[in-house]
Amino acid sequence: MLHFDVIIVGAGVAGLYASLNLPKHLKVLILCKEQPWECNTFYAQGGIAVAKNIEDIALHIKDTLEAGAGMCDENAVKTLSKESLEVLEDLIVRQTPFDKDINGNLLFTKEAAHSTSRIIHAGGDSTGRVLHSHLMAQISHTLWKNATVTELLIENEHCYGVSVLTKRGNYNLYANHIILASGGVGALFEYHTNAYTISSELHGMIIENGLKLKDMEMLQFHPTVFVKTHHARKMLLSEALRGEGAKIVDFWGNRFLFNYDEKGELASRDKVARSIFDYKLKLQEKFKKEEEQEIYLDLSEFSKEFFYNRFPNISRNLSAFGYDLPKDKIPISPAFHYCMGGIETDNVGKVVGMENLYAVGECACTGVHGANRLASNSLLEGLVFSRRSVRDILGNYGAKGEQKIREFLLHTEILQNTQDENLKAILRNLMWNKVGIMRKKSGLNEALGGVEVMLQSGVGRLLRLRLLTAKNIIESALRRDASIGAHYLTE
Repeated sequence: MLHFDVIIVGAGVAGLYASLNLPKHLKVLILCKEQPWECNTFYAQGGIAVAKNIEDIALHIKDTLEAGAGMCDENAVKTLSKESLEVLEDLIVRQTPFDKDINGNLLFTKEAAHSTSRIIHAGGDSTGRVLHSHLMAQISHTLWKNATVTELLIENEHCYGVSVLTKRGNYNLYANHIILASGGVGALFEYHTNAYTISSELHGMIIENGLKLKDMEMLQFHPTVFVKTHHARKMLLSEALRGEGAKIVDFWGNRFLFNYDEKGELASRDKVARSIFDYKLKLQEKFKKEEEQEIYLDLSEFSKEFFYNRFPNISRNLSAFGYDLPKDKIPISPAFHYCMGGIETDNVGKVVGMENLYAVGECACTGVHGANRLASNSLLEGLVFSRRSVRDILGNYGAKGEQKIREFLLHTEILQNTQDENLKAILRNLMWNKVGIMRKKSGLNEALGGVEVMLQSGVGRLLRLRLLTAKNIIESALRRDASIGAHYLTE
């Protein structure tokens, strides 16, 4: 029997930071589905929102609550902002290479719906990549690559471990504590900005064990994404671009967003994405030429030197597609980006109804984001709540009943059937068209019917888990009769 003190599922910011807060003498295993860099943290561009100082905490809380449209857990938001200062101090002690001015002061940028510039960044527009690489270099615990979790070993409110599929075979792994840091639900949508490993399977395992997902209808679609690529993951164009002065325009150069909201490009993400989506539909009805239906990101505000220095990653990627930057306008579309809902947890990340199972980062619902996540609060949430989970684990270590041991048989369910790849494509299309930015009750019911048919068609286990998550999202959306935040009904 392979037994550990702690098993961490996921090697993004939440999983890595949890491992760095666990003492070296503990036996800790980090499970990574593919390669460590295939996670949403690695592709995060904008930065980390932090309270700039103690005086800024109240305003950061206010901005987060307003973006969340009244659905945030206020205590969780207060925790997020107050502990952002502690986490920032720790990251600086760990010599994280944040961008600074010539005097060595942290550079802060502004993003949509923030009242002030409070987003720290690294590597220009490569904050996630720099942070992830820096944390990876510091881990001292064991990391298994190419290890897909296929089952949670749960009985009577206790998680004994996980089943994993590796290149060496199937294993049951056991631990005193399990931390889920597996990310969101990107693979459910045709257009998304997520790493290809982000599949929502862990959410499905939560459902099959009778545990709760919360606010799953609250899905964030990023307004500015370059989708003219054959890759599953579409190219995110950071909100920091708009924070620094990029404009959103139509074919004729009109800044139409002000017709929808007085803040224009700097309105909250849900409003900007929805406005672009709606305006594009109106253009399609009015014009037959495809180029006249396009929406663009206008970068002409920037000098070439500034643009390439501040946004080196975006510059490099778009230049590879033949764009002359910042001269050329970039065609954009909204795409799925982030799941505000997730596995329901308490204020230390413990899964509600469980003794020793935790969820942190995007897979969790701590109540921080409500109906709409404030820009760049995601990396911060992963950092703050992974540290809180570890402190809870260490504070209770050695408590009565900790060393529960129970051996499980390896499950024998077929993981993938031959038709599953085709059905995944159908699911992605269904979710994008019926459960996307703007929703109709009739469309949601159509999507629910399609998912239920697929669930009854003898699919493999991994697809079944995705379908369970998709069904939960649709049912959550159907239960919410009024539009709020990212959940927008058109009938």
